[in-house]
Amino acid sequence: MSNSLVSPEQRKVFVDAFWTGNPIFVQLLGMCPTLAVTTNAINGVGMGLATIGVLVGSNVAIAMIRNLIPAEVRIPAYVVVIAAFVTIIDLTMNAFVHDLHKVLGIFIPLIVVNCIILGRAEAFASKNTVRASAIDGLASGLGFTLALVILGSLREILGSGHWFGLDLFGSGYHPILVFVLPPGAFMVLGLMIAGVRWYEQQRNH
Repeated sequence: MSNSLVSPEQRKVFVDAFWTGNPIFVQLLGMCPTLAVTTNAINGVGMGLATIGVLVGSNVAIAMIRNLIPAEVRIPAYVVVIAAFVTIIDLTMNAFVHDLHKVLGIFIPLIVVNCIILGRAEAFASKNTVRASAIDGLASGLGFTLALVILGSLREILGSGHWFGLDLFGSGYHPILVFVLPPGAFMVLGLMIAGVRWYEQQRNH
């Protein structure tokens, strides 16, 4: 018997949710907050952490009560569970990171209708154990956060010459302002997705 705390099956769950089925790079889910809030890296971190909290909490709760929910009302029940965790995260961020909460604004409550959250609840948490569902939620959230932080970092560096608020290039740098505007979000995300696809093709050859 293996003494490992994480079984091969659980490692596969993590890798599948984090990379193989990455919500942004592969499934192209959650595009609205991905494009809207990533004007800088800090926003990406904040939105990512909020989503991780909701994903892990809702996945665990749904896995615990999955056998008690009638099939006919499972989607409304999942939405209620997700909304409860979104409310907790929203109030917590408002209390402890108020400035970031103001910047992210409506996109925190809109986590309720994020396809990533409901998708993991329906596709995974409703069919698996609590531990596996927690791993899946954590991995999906980390994959989402990774994409947001990279996107926010690239847009912030190119669009303002800063990264996490630090001036990288000095006063002589001429920022490419389009990258902090909506068209820049589409361009950078498109290049990121193309880069991931190219990397996967090279790795599989």
